[in-house]
Amino acid sequence: MHKPAVLLPISSRPLNHRSRRPTLQAETLVLLCVGFLLLAGNGPFWRAALMGRGWDQAATWGFAAALFVSFSAFYFAFVALLATRLSVKPLLTVLVLCTAFASWYMDHYAIYLDRAMLRNVLATNVQEARELLVWGMVPHLLLLGALPVALLWWPQLKRRRLRRAVALRLASVVGALVIGVACLLLVFADFASLMRNHREVRYLLTPGNVVVALASNAWGSAKRPDQPKIAVGADARLGAAWSSRARPALFVLVVGETARAQNFSLNGYARPTNPLLAKQDVISFSHVTACGTSTEVSLPCMFSPFGRAQYDEDKIRSHESLLHVLARAGFKVLWRDNQSGCKGVCEGLPTEQMDHASIEALCAEGQCLDEVLLQGMEGIARDAQGNLLVVMHQLGSHGPAYYKRYPAVFKRFSPACENEDLRGCSSAEIVNAYDNSLLYTDYFLSGLIDFLGQAEKKYDTAMLYVSDHGESLGDNGLYLHGVPYPIAPDVQKRVPLVMWLSPGFRRSFHVDQDCLRARAGAELSHDNLFHSVLGVLDVQTQAYNGALDLFAPCRPAPALARINPPVAAR
Repeated sequence: MHKPAVLLPISSRPLNHRSRRPTLQAETLVLLCVGFLLLAGNGPFWRAALMGRGWDQAATWGFAAALFVSFSAFYFAFVALLATRLSVKPLLTVLVLCTAFASWYMDHYAIYLDRAMLRNVLATNVQEARELLVWGMVPHLLLLGALPVALLWWPQLKRRRLRRAVALRLASVVGALVIGVACLLLVFADFASLMRNHREVRYLLTPGNVVVALASNAWGSAKRPDQPKIAVGADARLGAAWSSRARPALFVLVVGETARAQNFSLNGYARPTNPLLAKQDVISFSHVTACGTSTEVSLPCMFSPFGRAQYDEDKIRSHESLLHVLARAGFKVLWRDNQSGCKGVCEGLPTEQMDHASIEALCAEGQCLDEVLLQGMEGIARDAQGNLLVVMHQLGSHGPAYYKRYPAVFKRFSPACENEDLRGCSSAEIVNAYDNSLLYTDYFLSGLIDFLGQAEKKYDTAMLYVSDHGESLGDNGLYLHGVPYPIAPDVQKRVPLVMWLSPGFRRSFHVDQDCLRARAGAELSHDNLFHSVLGVLDVQTQAYNGALDLFAPCRPAPALARINPPVAAR
């Protein structure tokens, strides 16, 4: 007799059917992925690379095709060299997500992702990061990030014996490099012209720009291990005239944020963005050029003796700053910060981080208004003994949330953009919000001058305000800042510089204010800051260069006896 058939539970049946998931070679997956990234995630690059070319010309299609095949081959070779069957999907996932995020910001704000820009990104604090994460980017991230990643993880990868896998991988890498070079050679004249005349285009090629910028920053950090900074102005001392001065000096140096010179009414802007400063006895220098287009570059540079003229990032970051020279000469130095720190400028010196102060009227949502920098100044001035230099680092007009940089009472220009996604506002609304933030800076600086006027009972007082860089407000399709310096528009490089000197300070330090006012239109830059502060405060050192001291023409000759040839640091 035949035994009745026994039905096994579905879970116990042998699985003879094939998986419905497709099976690919790892190399095929890499090639598909890099092709997708170049086509879908590099709109800014293709627009820049093909600018001025007509699509009705066969040469345009040939050039575009050659670039696409060449860069696909190079990307393939790079990933194939690093990836194994087990690591290829995680590595491609990282590249896809990096491309999705980078392409959104580059396309949305017309930014270039170079080494300096990526360093800005890495230095961004939590509050700044929140303002850059907007709902408008979600569809882009889903389409170019989440969906491709899901598809990336769907197929299975074929297994191969190790020896065969290594041989095929090496052959594919060599083949890719040969194809990439061959395609570039076909259009080499056009490609060389593009790279020679528009070198900035390379900062638009994603994710290569991210990888190169990360590696460059990592290499730069490795070359600068944690070690003491190299001394600048080791011979610094107070000039002989200090022995005859009746009072110590209180000098406040305000580092503005993202203020552009052309929007200061002190410099001729039609709107009254500086109504209070206009009533103070200030001097506004209207032609000042920043050392960089981002805080990460400008802040260390402007406090350095090397400046833009001798720009060397490694040298600037490895040497002491103006503040260390002043401290060595006997000044008490204090850095008060309402932003993301001093970028090494105040290393080893007293600092106060004010952006998380518990002052209900001034602080909300994890950030404080700039008036917080004035809090406690009466006590600092009262308790200090001797000469005092205070640096105040503003939040200023930091974008894109300009409307969060001022209290509601300063919403004078309206309607103002109240959206972190600037593309969601009109040009007029963006400018209104930005000008309101400058109006608040005017109020802050005027209040500081009032305080310094009261402090004259004890000190000879002075204030110098200068912004770190400017800002693009949609001009020519550009937003925010950080465009590579050689191609950056003037609005990102031209910054305001405003000075106030008390009558007592002018007398004590022999400064001719009328002379300074007559020189307000002179061409200056951040390179002048180091030497001008040393000069006006009568600090003698071989690191001082009188040719870069903006006060020098307006002080009597005896005070300039120590002018030396340009010496970077001794």
